[in-house]
Amino acid sequence: MFAVRLHGRGGQGVVTSAEMLSVAAFTEGRHAQALPTFGSERTGAPVTSFCRIDDVGIRAHEPITSPDAVIIQDPTLLHVAPVLVGTSPDTYVLINSSRPVEDLGVEPLVSDFRTGRVLTVPATELARQHIGRPLPGAPLLGAFSALTGLISLESVATAIRQRFAGALGEANVAAARAAYESVVQPGTRFADA
Repeated sequence: MFAVRLHGRGGQGVVTSAEMLSVAAFTEGRHAQALPTFGSERTGAPVTSFCRIDDVGIRAHEPITSPDAVIIQDPTLLHVAPVLVGTSPDTYVLINSSRPVEDLGVEPLVSDFRTGRVLTVPATELARQHIGRPLPGAPLLGAFSALTGLISLESVATAIRQRFAGALGEANVAAARAAYESVVQPGTRFADA
């Protein structure tokens, strides 16, 4: 089983992102589940959501304490919430930021992680550019696809289109593709995507 924990703030689409990730896995014929957890239901409050993906049925329903991947939609949570608790050097960590990991002040927390496992992606900027709103979910799913290879970009695009119809869906797919390309071809600046 591959366990993903997503962290963000209310209104950023953390729950929707976990749901789209599970739909992308279903699209590939796998089993998946998405579960949210949050305290107060208000915009800006910390929100955590979970997604499990496996080739066999999933019976677990508890929060993920030892994730294989962590997606952080709001980098301000790095210093106010335990977003990296339960991670290991093999965990993938994807952070929504236009700044490199070294500039985020988390270097001591991730210094023993395997090379290529911790990555920043300017998901909010990509969302503004393609969608017109600062919603980083779709770009982060595109980047997740490239970083882990767990699901294909086309499955992510299918899940996005199922969630968002018409022009909004296509704009989200474009943002996901741009993020995917920024991971696959690191020298490419997101503004050129």
